[in-house]
Amino acid sequence: MAANDQALAHVDCGNCPIRHRAVCARCEGDELRLLEEMKYYRTYDAGQTVVWSGDKMDFVASVVEGIATLSQTMEDGRTQMVGLLLPSDFVGRPGRDSAAYDVVATTRLTVCCFRKKPFEQMMQDTPHIGQRLLEMTLDELDAAREWMLLLGRKTAREKIASLLAIIARRDATLKLSSVTGRVVFDLPLTREAMADYLGLTLETVSRQISALKRDGVIQLEGKRHITIPDMQQLLDETGDDTDGGMLA
Repeated sequence: MAANDQALAHVDCGNCPIRHRAVCARCEGDELRLLEEMKYYRTYDAGQTVVWSGDKMDFVASVVEGIATLSQTMEDGRTQMVGLLLPSDFVGRPGRDSAAYDVVATTRLTVCCFRKKPFEQMMQDTPHIGQRLLEMTLDELDAAREWMLLLGRKTAREKIASLLAIIARRDATLKLSSVTGRVVFDLPLTREAMADYLGLTLETVSRQISALKRDGVIQLEGKRHITIPDMQQLLDETGDDTDGGMLA
């Protein structure tokens, strides 16, 4: 496994920017001290593989900064991207020795790793960890079902709007800011990465982003800095019903 193990300055668990959403969200006191003892950071450059499907994993991790993709390669070499890992998402599965998917950094990626065996023991001893991981797993299952709908039935415009809404919601949640009204964030994916993930051509992605900008749904500064003047207007473009839509 290739990685830049250079480091990150040590971040105390109590001051971690993703702690309120991560697997350790409900841990306190002695539990945080145990996590401190088993954790370490790794940083990957964009395009670098975190782990290949089938490789042995001796760690589990939480994404601290950046985005990674989950993908599966078939025997004939075709590859399908099946998910995104955003800040606070969990990498790896306790109780499983090998990786189920290829995990590749899309942007510069920093993960907080936990040595697997101590983490698995902590899950048995600490109900907070197991309960939070179950919640995150169920959220991931709901999101996967929504992505099946997005990839199979939505128009190109709806796909782009849905992806922007997911990233905007996650960014707002991590910043503990409102996800209604005006929302501002930096898009962490290139248009090429968006095209790969959504099953669209680069030209289609660019055309649909331009259309959303022309219609006033989004504002662009450069290629990455996005302002959504009215979050509800963007949600109206996703094709989801008024009961909620995509989980982020």
